[in-house]
Amino acid sequence: MARQSSKFLELYGYDLLLGSIAAFYVFMIPFTKVEESFNVQAMHDILYHRHHLENYDHFEFPGVVPRSFIGAIFISTLASPVVSTMSLLHFPKIYSLLSVRLVLGCIILSTLRFFRTQIRNKFGHQVEAFFVILTAVQFHLLFYCTRPLPNILALGLVNLGYGNWLKGNFYAALNCLIFATIIFRCDMLLLLCPLGLEFLLTKSISFWKALKYCIGAALFCLGLTMLVDTIMWRRLLWPEFEVLWFNSVLNRSSEWGTHPFYWYFTSALPRLLLAAYPLFLLGVFLDRRVFSYILPVLSFIVLYSKLPHKELRFIISSVPMFNLSAAVGATRIYNNRQKRYWNLIFIVLPGLLMISLGCTIITFMASYENYPSGYAIRDLHKIGCLSNKSNEQWVHIDTFSAMNGISRFCQNDFPWRYSKEEDIPIEEFSQRNFTFLLNEHTNISGFKCLFSSSGFSRLRLQVGFPPISLVKEPKVFIHGNIRNNNVMNRSWPGCS
Repeated sequence: MARQSSKFLELYGYDLLLGSIAAFYVFMIPFTKVEESFNVQAMHDILYHRHHLENYDHFEFPGVVPRSFIGAIFISTLASPVVSTMSLLHFPKIYSLLSVRLVLGCIILSTLRFFRTQIRNKFGHQVEAFFVILTAVQFHLLFYCTRPLPNILALGLVNLGYGNWLKGNFYAALNCLIFATIIFRCDMLLLLCPLGLEFLLTKSISFWKALKYCIGAALFCLGLTMLVDTIMWRRLLWPEFEVLWFNSVLNRSSEWGTHPFYWYFTSALPRLLLAAYPLFLLGVFLDRRVFSYILPVLSFIVLYSKLPHKELRFIISSVPMFNLSAAVGATRIYNNRQKRYWNLIFIVLPGLLMISLGCTIITFMASYENYPSGYAIRDLHKIGCLSNKSNEQWVHIDTFSAMNGISRFCQNDFPWRYSKEEDIPIEEFSQRNFTFLLNEHTNISGFKCLFSSSGFSRLRLQVGFPPISLVKEPKVFIHGNIRNNNVMNRSWPGCS
């Protein structure tokens, strides 16, 4: 029995470690942000409205650019048995959100396992072990791997591409990136092109054979996304082409903020990689094999840096390959720890890992407080349901609240009803029949502030322990209609 347990841990110990951390993030922070809203709402509608497309959220709130339904359909299909069972047992829908996020996390971590297996085959068990350690003490990869962003759906295919690359299946690697580019994230083209060019220059592939394989894969992916998304959006559509046109040709993404060219290297990568940032540079210098794997990924980030609008999640697909390089560097340090000079570097290695872990804990604490409207609607459901449950409770959710933690999975059944109607003047709320408002404003005529939900504001250095504390401030205010005696007669926490 002990031998079987030992073999099980040997085979799946790393998966259990990474999976446990990802699941911890899911249960501790179940809510989602505006960046995830399309796929979250799509999965809700697929699970609960099925073929009744007229009830789908994206027709009323289509977003800035359309996205593909393929990822949402795939994840929802896998999660549907569990969600159907929970619906029969009348579980709140928030548990369905946990289910779909856990399914997504299993998919992404399975693709990461494939990549990790190829790392073990090519670089050895020690490199694999350090790869897992570095990934575990980083925050963003495991935090985001359960979040249904297009970037994360693409990340699963990129991991498969990386794994096939290490395995020597070069055409399969290109096909994975083609799938990711055409269906989920058009910007993966910036990774596909340097990778394909390196394959050609190193004679790993034949130009004409690659052209044949790539055109076939591209036509298949294009036909798939146009078929599915034309049906779901009810118009002829290739979503990622519209995204490419909007972001690159029209350069409209800059309306959401801009950063300097070097921002990914001076801000995003240090936060993504933490201890792996200096170690990946060491890995490039210590092992000649690593440079050929890092070069296309670095080229991807350099090319992406030309786009003025930058976000950390845009380059998250580069993290696994950087972690490979860092793991090679850490392994070389560990194996040479008895040698002169190397022992000094080895002393630094645990310190880097502890700093990385500390930064991850702080970032987790800040993220936990970064979904104020999710906590607000949860608390409203707990303390706001009236004894007379035959009365409908109309809740209006303003744009700020909808962007910071609330999705359709957060909504309960009768007597609760919800509205996300936009652009209502603040003075007009008193003329509407809303029972509650979730709003970023503190004072609204005709309503009384019942309680507030605080969110993360900033970090503060202080003398003592802990040296860093989180500063929170009220972000979302829950108001009750003063004409509703049932609401006004109840005891509420009050606004701070």
